[in-house]
Amino acid sequence: MPTDFIRTRTLFHLPEGVVYLDGNSLGPLPLAAQARVAGVMMREWGEQLIRAWNSADWMTMPRRVGDRIARLIGAEPGSVVMGDTLSIKVFQAVAAATGFVPERKVILSDDGNFPSDLYMVQGLVKALGNGFVLKVVAPDEVEAAIDDSVAVLMLTEVDYRTGRLHDMRTLTAKAHAAGCMTVWDLAHSAGALAVELARAGADFAIGCTYKYLNGGPGAPAFIYVAPRHAERATPILSGWLGHEAPFAFEPVYRPGRGIERMRVGTPPILALAVLDAALDAWDGVDLQDIRRVSMALGDRFVNEVEARCPGLVLASPRQAALRGSHVSFRHPEGYAIMQALVARGVIGDFRAPDVIRFGFAPLYIGDAEVLRAVAILEDVVKKRLWDEDVYRKKASVT
Repeated sequence: MPTDFIRTRTLFHLPEGVVYLDGNSLGPLPLAAQARVAGVMMREWGEQLIRAWNSADWMTMPRRVGDRIARLIGAEPGSVVMGDTLSIKVFQAVAAATGFVPERKVILSDDGNFPSDLYMVQGLVKALGNGFVLKVVAPDEVEAAIDDSVAVLMLTEVDYRTGRLHDMRTLTAKAHAAGCMTVWDLAHSAGALAVELARAGADFAIGCTYKYLNGGPGAPAFIYVAPRHAERATPILSGWLGHEAPFAFEPVYRPGRGIERMRVGTPPILALAVLDAALDAWDGVDLQDIRRVSMALGDRFVNEVEARCPGLVLASPRQAALRGSHVSFRHPEGYAIMQALVARGVIGDFRAPDVIRFGFAPLYIGDAEVLRAVAILEDVVKKRLWDEDVYRKKASVT
C-alpha cells in the first residue's frame, strides 16, 4: 500500500479487531471530526450564537465545502453546492435538466439504478404531468435506447449492487449527439473513482458524502451544474436560500446566480463541519492512485474468494476497469453469510435478493485486511457457520 495511504489510515477511527469493508455504504469516523464539531458548537454556535452566520461565515459553507468536493469529481470551481439529501438533489437535477429540452418527455434510466433515484423521478413525472414518462432499460441496453425522444439520461455511474461501471464519457457524448441532457449520480463514484465531470461534458451530477467521502450518517448531498448551464437551470424547489436576495424577504422567487440557485433550505452546519473535517484526509491524495489501488485490492479479493470459497458466484464485472470500488458475490444464503461475517469482525453488507458486497477504500484498507477477510469468509462458507437461526433474522437495515 502506498505511503500516502498508510498516512491516511491514521486519520480514521477503525475499531480494534474489525475489517471494515463497508465504506461503500458508510465511511468510518474521521478522527478530526469530533474536535471540528466541538469547535463549531462551542466557539461558534456557543459563543457567537446567531452572529456566527456572519462571523463564522456559515452562510458560504455549502459553497466552500462544495469546492473541496469539486476537486474530487473533476468539476470546475464554483460548480458544486452542498445541502439536503441525495434524493432531493436527484429531483432538483432531473427537473432542471428537463427544462433544457421542453419538447421531449422521456427520462431514460436503467434497472441497475438505485431505487430511490427511480422513485424520485416517478414522483417528478407525476408532478410534471403533460406526457412525461420514465423509461427504464437494462444497463447494457442504455446506449441503444438513447434517441431523439429522450429529454434526460439519468444514471448512477456505479451500480449499487454489482459495482458495474457505466462509461460516463461515451454515454454523455451519445446523449449530446441525440440532443438530450445528462444527470449522473456519483453516490458510489465520488472518492472511489477519478471522476471527470468537466472533461466528460456532464450536464448535471449529484452525490452523497457519507460513503467514500466519510461525511457521517445522513451527511449532506451535493449537486453539480455545468457552468454553461448554471444561469439557465430552473430550480423546481425554489427555497429561500436559492433566492437571489434571501434576506430581502421578497414575496416572489427570483433564482440566485449560478450554482447558488440550487440551494434550498438552511444548511446543516454541524453536518457540514463533520464533512469538512473528513475531506482533510483527501488533501494531497491523487484519485488516480486511489483507483489503481482499489482495483488491485478488488482483483485480489475476487481471485482469493473464487479459489477458496465454494458456492459464491461473482456478481460484479470480472475486469476491474469495468467496476467501481466494491465487489459483490451472490449466494442463496447471502444475508446469513454476511451476518456470520459481521459477528466475526468482517463488516460488509447485503442487498436483496442474494448479494453480499465488499467495499475497498484505500484511504484505510490494504492487502492485509483483504486477506484476513477472505480467510474468515472461507471459514464461514466451508464450515457452514452461517447456518444458524440468529443469522437469518432480518434486521431493519441490511
